[in-house]
Amino acid sequence: MDIGILILIPILVIGIMVFLYVVPLGLWVSALAAGVNVGIFTLVGMRLRRVNPSQIVMPLIKANKAGLDVNVNQLEAHYLAGGDVDRVVDALIAAERASIPLTFERSAAIDLAGRDVLEAVQMSVNPKVIETPIISAVAKNGIELKVRARVTVRANIDRLVGGAGEATIIARVGEGIVTTVGSSEEHTDVLENPDHISRTVLGKGLDAGTAFEILSIDIADVDVGRNIGAQLQTDQAEADKKIAQARAEERRAMAVATEQEMRAKTQDMQAKVVEAQAEVPRALAEAFRNGNLGVMDYYNMNNIIADTKMRENLADGE
Repeated sequence: MDIGILILIPILVIGIMVFLYVVPLGLWVSALAAGVNVGIFTLVGMRLRRVNPSQIVMPLIKANKAGLDVNVNQLEAHYLAGGDVDRVVDALIAAERASIPLTFERSAAIDLAGRDVLEAVQMSVNPKVIETPIISAVAKNGIELKVRARVTVRANIDRLVGGAGEATIIARVGEGIVTTVGSSEEHTDVLENPDHISRTVLGKGLDAGTAFEILSIDIADVDVGRNIGAQLQTDQAEADKKIAQARAEERRAMAVATEQEMRAKTQDMQAKVVEAQAEVPRALAEAFRNGNLGVMDYYNMNNIIADTKMRENLADGE
């Protein structure tokens, strides 16, 4: 008998724990105490649908206390869709307190789109300041300016779904700064009136198609950078110099090739001269054999050659 009781007690404890898990009586009592009508079978159905009842009931109590018109089915549907029920309810309460028109359907759509709907509502009340990175722009005189701006934006609830984010705002502001500085004749004009950049960029309607409304663009810092124009001219001159050197080297190589070719031709002509000179003794021998040249004629010819060389030496000595 004692063994049976010992076995029955754990079974009863486990059964009670399972019952309390499937039927969240404490949560049901809390809802009744808060004046929220949530049936016990509705809570059991949430368990069966693998929905955490506390993540539905607690936001529902919060919404009911704030006077919002939401029901269990709306919250549970949003939870099953993968949304953050508590954040949506908090956003609705914040919008209600700030007199911002925001329906549950709109808030749920914003949350499911991946945006922080509560932060969006807070940004509608308290605008956010976005600081751009350092933006490099060059005026017409070739001087680089490094500009950093602060953009004050307010969330546009109606454009949160499908609207571009902060990265687009920063990119558009950067583009506007580059265009404004680039259209300035002198960089000193920008340094004297940096607010000209703000007015010009703000007038371009950069917040079109974004989830924000740009309230102001303030130039935080302007620094003078490099002389890009002079650097480009220097680079161009260096490039022209290298091109000229390459062309001169090409002409030198061609001249060397021509010189080598002329030397080869000279050596060829000298070879022909030597070859022709080698024919002279043969011709003399042939003339002796044929009787066309006598010994006295040969001696006279040598005397003339020697006399000619002597005269040439005397002329060189003078």
